[in-house]
Amino acid sequence: MPADLPRVLSVIPPMTQLNTPYPSAAYLTGFLRSRGVQAFQEDLAIALVLRLLSRDALAQVADLARALPAQAQSPAVQSFLAQQDRYLATIGPVIAFLQGRDSTLAHRIASRAWLPEGPRFAALDVFEDDGSGDPLGWAFGALGLADKAKHLATLYLNDLADVLRDAVDERFEFVRYAEQLAGSQPTFDPLAGALAQAPTLVDEALATLTHEAIARHQPGVVLLSVPFPGSVYGAFRIAQAIKARHPHIVTVLGGGFVNTELRELADARVFDFFDYVTLDAGERPLLALLEHLQGQRGRQRLVRTFAREGDAVQYINMMEADIAFAEVGTPTWDGLPLHNYLSLLDMLNPMHRLWSDGRWNKLTVAHGCYWKKCSFCDVSLDYIGRYEGASAQVLADRIEAIVAETGQTGFHFVDEAAPPKALKALAHELIARGTGISWWGNVRFEKTFTPELAELLADSGCIAISGGLEVASDRLLALMKKGVSVDQVARVTRAFADAGILVHAYLMYGFPTQTVQDTVDALEYVRQLFANGCIQSGFFHRFACTVHSPVGQNPQEYGITLAPLPPGGFAKNDVAFIDPTGTDHDALGAGLKKAIYNYMHGIGLEEDVRMWFPFRVPKTTVKRDRIARALQARHA
Repeated sequence: MPADLPRVLSVIPPMTQLNTPYPSAAYLTGFLRSRGVQAFQEDLAIALVLRLLSRDALAQVADLARALPAQAQSPAVQSFLAQQDRYLATIGPVIAFLQGRDSTLAHRIASRAWLPEGPRFAALDVFEDDGSGDPLGWAFGALGLADKAKHLATLYLNDLADVLRDAVDERFEFVRYAEQLAGSQPTFDPLAGALAQAPTLVDEALATLTHEAIARHQPGVVLLSVPFPGSVYGAFRIAQAIKARHPHIVTVLGGGFVNTELRELADARVFDFFDYVTLDAGERPLLALLEHLQGQRGRQRLVRTFAREGDAVQYINMMEADIAFAEVGTPTWDGLPLHNYLSLLDMLNPMHRLWSDGRWNKLTVAHGCYWKKCSFCDVSLDYIGRYEGASAQVLADRIEAIVAETGQTGFHFVDEAAPPKALKALAHELIARGTGISWWGNVRFEKTFTPELAELLADSGCIAISGGLEVASDRLLALMKKGVSVDQVARVTRAFADAGILVHAYLMYGFPTQTVQDTVDALEYVRQLFANGCIQSGFFHRFACTVHSPVGQNPQEYGITLAPLPPGGFAKNDVAFIDPTGTDHDALGAGLKKAIYNYMHGIGLEEDVRMWFPFRVPKTTVKRDRIARALQARHA
């Protein structure tokens, strides 16, 4: 592209993850640089958290908290004010510890005598003493000093997040920041109202960081990628700050939230903040937009782009082939503060730990999903429906380039479901090259994952695998079009576990037509999977019907009726439904989550699953040796 192309800044808005950069900016920056664009990136999510969790900022927070009427001070705020000096003295060292810059501090943190403790530490009271006098002894053991300290330091930060929420900005959270303003929100009114309010200390800090980034990079175009509802408010505040001082800078909104929830965007007020909004994979729309800004392409030749036309919103989509996945280039983390991220240990779930602890290079093995049939999934959208791969050589080249750039060898493959054929080829390539990495990712538990393939993947560096068991019921798995059976999942997960790979099962409840009996039977299957060493980690999610899924598009096939969607021209994704089965899934959910938490710690695996529910439920119809027999059958 010509040299007079505008400089492009990709920004990660708050909030995403604190332990590693969300990959969208790295993907886009790497791609744009491969096309000759002067591209840069900033992570204002981690920058904002570090600015707020500093001695100076906490002193300001204390002043604001002290100004609140006594009756308006929450327990978190009261605890913070009572221990203010200790918080100001410890915040800098704790941040350094969580950044991996002062590991010896673990001894003082683990002592429970150094850190100030607020209401979040009350959660430790639920743990039983293992006889050592330490209620966390069972979780971390004698050798888990660093992990114990990391967990305590995470509780300390969560206390401070509660203080920020209760004393400074009621919307503040480390992850779900103001998400109620955006997620499945039919009208722009709540977000517009929040953006019109006087800025809070959090807003002011974000605006300052935004102006500093603009001064550093002098961009002509700023890209803001919002993967989740919890990053939308931050993105709009950033755009608002840019437009207030630099109205000539072109602002562009995209990302996962836009791709799923703003496909029918019709509220022109969005364009008071953003000049353009793009859908789906960003490479082709951005190239078209940059050509347009150079005067080389007319407005009506933009690709998958919303823009304002007078008082209305216009969707422009000149049909043009997407950039092939093999040609999107290698992500780059150049410009991101890789040593500033915080390794947290929030939940004791072993798979969730991978999400929050340590910095992982995020990479995609293939675009989209090769299966794309699951009835609860957004199979009609590009991020699922358009499946494209790249050769093992191309993927291995990208991995080696990223390791050389970052100096870090941990990878999270972020595919919806990494294809077994591609993983097998990549494993052979990594082993042949002697590329010593550790990696984890998401798969379908299909029969292609034999014990031999599981061993190969482990040899290539695989440390953990997650996959959807959803509702452990062959009837419901067939209705979901998962293409797997419970027996097959048992054999595949055991193969991974036998290869030394941690296995996490995504579990679901509340699927259409799911009965209490289905739920009890599913939990019995899950109990047996844990007891037989097939899975080591799991989490129950409540089913949500989306407008883009087969369930949402053909509800009659699943025996449900959709509730009418409220009018509005903003977000549209989740849709309520009426299931004539009438099962109280909320009541069952608490028991399911209690059971899975205990199973992960080896507790209650021999007990009747009915014990986890505080009310009468039917006895399971699943034989207690069902999974054991399925595992024996693989050797028959």
